[in-house]
Amino acid sequence: QVQLVESGGGLVQAGGSLRLSCAASGRTFSSYAMAWFRQAPEKERKFVGGINWSGSYTYTYYADSVKGRFTISRDNAKNTVVYLQMNSLKPEDTAVYYCAAGGIAAAAGTYDYWGQGTQVTVSS
Repeated sequence: QVQLVESGGGLVQAGGSLRLSCAASGRTFSSYAMAWFRQAPEKERKFVGGINWSGSYTYTYYADSVKGRFTISRDNAKNTVVYLQMNSLKPEDTAVYYCAAGGIAAAAGTYDYWGQGTQVTVSS
């Protein structure tokens, strides 16, 4: 069983930055797939970006809406921590952000494990 715990959400002004963290536990992570999703009030959960790794090889990919502003990375010293660096934030980025693990690309239904979510609010 994999447990995911997100942290780092908060309130920020438009144009500002936040970094979210996702700490995973419960198994070894020499190779794995993790992703970030977000859900705004009364809207469906949407893919933000993902990271796949195997040994030292890492691949990241993003939704068009965040490409160039958001960056996903992994702490190589701690295989279990994945980050979402969010720059140039916009009010439309306001949502609950979820970390997910063990799935395929942007398909939320394929992910086996989810964190509890962390609120990000961007004021205009």
